[in-house]
Amino acid sequence: MKQSLLGCLAILSGILFSPPSQAAKWANQFVEFDLPSAWVCILEGTEWVCQNQQDATKKKEAIIILAAKIQGEQDTLDQYVSYLKTPKSYSNAQGKPVTSTVSYAQNKTIQDRAWVDALHLESEIPGFYTRYLATVTDGIGILVTYSVNKNKYQEYAPQFEEMVKSLKAFRRDGGLNAAPASSDLFKNAKIPSGVSGDTVFGSVQGAGEEAPKPKPSALAALMNDPIYFYGGIGAIGFILISILRKRKK
Repeated sequence: MKQSLLGCLAILSGILFSPPSQAAKWANQFVEFDLPSAWVCILEGTEWVCQNQQDATKKKEAIIILAAKIQGEQDTLDQYVSYLKTPKSYSNAQGKPVTSTVSYAQNKTIQDRAWVDALHLESEIPGFYTRYLATVTDGIGILVTYSVNKNKYQEYAPQFEEMVKSLKAFRRDGGLNAAPASSDLFKNAKIPSGVSGDTVFGSVQGAGEEAPKPKPSALAALMNDPIYFYGGIGAIGFILISILRKRKK
């Protein structure tokens, strides 16, 4: 009977508190990170483009660009953070000037490696947030950008944060897709023309507001809210008591 009760408890706990399924590891010649199962990364020239390939709507909401170049004089963390602290200016498809809003640009340690981490609004795509992760290792500069529709930021922020936490940088021998030392790493990571524009990313109205804080995951919210947490424990206890009473009859 004790084993049966423990089994019931394990099943009920799993239903109430089971974490979401984990993403799979994805890697190329210079980075590795957790990529959601619905996402696919495709090589476009010297850059990799990652998007959701199973849902046409979600494909328009977010995109990841991966770029690498041979290290030049301009490829240092200090120069990267200085560049990312400055708002970017350009003209949109209609010829109207756009200037990005910098939420932050700072140094960050990920997997024991120093990176530059920055977040802009409308720096790459009008109406989109873009998060930049840049580092230098083994003679190459590496840049990963995560761009998401500003109206979907809350939905994607936890997913992107997990990708960032799992990010590793390295240089593997053979077949390295890297731009030359004379090129600009940040210009290399532009959204390729074949996947940009209203055909992939619908126009988004409004700009300039501060980046919203990501909402906690459902599991985190449950664990941090005493009402739901103790309510769940109480529900498990009630069911176990009912099982015990039935066995005594």
